[in-house]
Amino acid sequence: MKDTNDMAERLESVKAGIFGGLSLCLTFLITSFLNNLLLAKYFTALSIFQLNIQDWHWWISGGISCFCGLLFGVTYRYIIRSDENPQLKAGGVLAFGLVRGLTLVDVGLCCYSTILPFVIVAAESIVWFAIAAIALNTAIKLGWVKPFKST
Repeated sequence: MKDTNDMAERLESVKAGIFGGLSLCLTFLITSFLNNLLLAKYFTALSIFQLNIQDWHWWISGGISCFCGLLFGVTYRYIIRSDENPQLKAGGVLAFGLVRGLTLVDVGLCCYSTILPFVIVAAESIVWFAIAAIALNTAIKLGWVKPFKST
């Protein structure tokens, strides 16, 4: 009986990871095109983030985004459980968003003379994970993913 419950929980975690990965992947695509079409053209300081779909850097960034979304989805399901605690939800989003974003700010401080583009990308990271959290919360409300049961 315990093995069946464990397998069901693992399956729900995989589903949450897939939702997180897909939502971050989609968000990455949208923000990449917005960055390339709008921001990099009108704000020259942001041109360092202009990526081309034919460039392998873009594909690696997209893969990393999808993998981060998968990890977020699995972890977020365990963070929020079946509680309705907004601090837990916001904390999970901020934890993932700030870790990714502040790492980019740190790289910007070390390697570039301007920090503004990296602060913008840090804020973008928080938005990415907020969108993934919205997608996961919606999937849970629709019953596509079951929340982790609190004990």
